[in-house]
Amino acid sequence: MTADNLDWNATLREQWEFHWNHQIKDRLAGLTDDEYFWSPVPNAWNVRRDGTDVTIDYTYPEPVPAPFTTIAWRLGHVIVGVLAIRNAAHFGAPAASYEKWTYAGTAAAALDQLETQLDIWLTGLRTLDDAALRAPVGADEPFPDAPMATLILHIHRELIHHLSEVCLIRDLYQHSIGAPR
Repeated sequence: MTADNLDWNATLREQWEFHWNHQIKDRLAGLTDDEYFWSPVPNAWNVRRDGTDVTIDYTYPEPVPAPFTTIAWRLGHVIVGVLAIRNAAHFGAPAASYEKWTYAGTAAAALDQLETQLDIWLTGLRTLDDAALRAPVGADEPFPDAPMATLILHIHRELIHHLSEVCLIRDLYQHSIGAPR
């Protein structure tokens, strides 16, 4: 295959799909509620049960230095801020926001939300031809003139970054207070 006949859509999807299938998915399997909500430091941002509601900690602008965040918070950020908002803006999914999202009250529910949003994202990406990959992302994004391919690369970097952090926090939990997996 040469650059002239490269399938850019498949190449962009493969960047994420390889990481998910070979480095992340199995590492998230069996995530417990104790790991999900565990805070290794005081005052970490988390997802919290508030009666029947589940909320996420945040303020805008973000404090400096930014608070440490738990697995629950990081998954909430990935599910809503990285994926669901983009799925709504670009692929016809329901509107999403940090304020109105129904956050997962369990690790299993969070992983289900993550897989649902990933499925919507990848299904949407599969519909994009070369012209759509080159088209500006539009006003729903901070850089409206950037091509869709640039947004895809950014989202995949965010997924790789934050979900790798989740795996690291799981390792820290296991080595600090948890039983070996």
